[in-house]
Amino acid sequence: MNLSQLKKPKSKRSKKRVGRGQGSGHGKTAGRGTKGAKSRSGFSKNPGFQGGDISFIRKMPKRGMSRGSKQNRMRHIKEFYVPINVAALNIFDDNTTVTKELLVEKKLIKSIKNKVKILGTGDLKKKLIIEVDLFSKSAIEKIEKIGGEHKEVINV
Repeated sequence: MNLSQLKKPKSKRSKKRVGRGQGSGHGKTAGRGTKGAKSRSGFSKNPGFQGGDISFIRKMPKRGMSRGSKQNRMRHIKEFYVPINVAALNIFDDNTTVTKELLVEKKLIKSIKNKVKILGTGDLKKKLIIEVDLFSKSAIEKIEKIGGEHKEVINV
């Protein structure tokens, strides 16, 4: 026998039966007190309820901007680049011009609309001409070391 085989013992105490007369000890108001919403059936309150006061959430000061705020919709949105390591580009043949269209075709990115950044992780074994949005310094070094070219394409 071990702990996983232990079972909870059956309770010998009978269930509390409320509202069954004065003699039961839980009669008349059945432990609900007198009057008020809590004494009535169907009562439920929301988690932030504070008895008629302004709820805690409404009292909290609102400061700064969130990503979805009105001022922030058109500006201040961080640009996101899809990272691709140099080692992943070894799937292309020598002297291939690697563009976003080709990256989508080989399923390295999902859409042409994505901005792409080439990172320098891994080794590049093929001489390529790469035309994407951004390159890291280490990626540029590895591309030029093998005799390839890099071109930053700026799409506005």
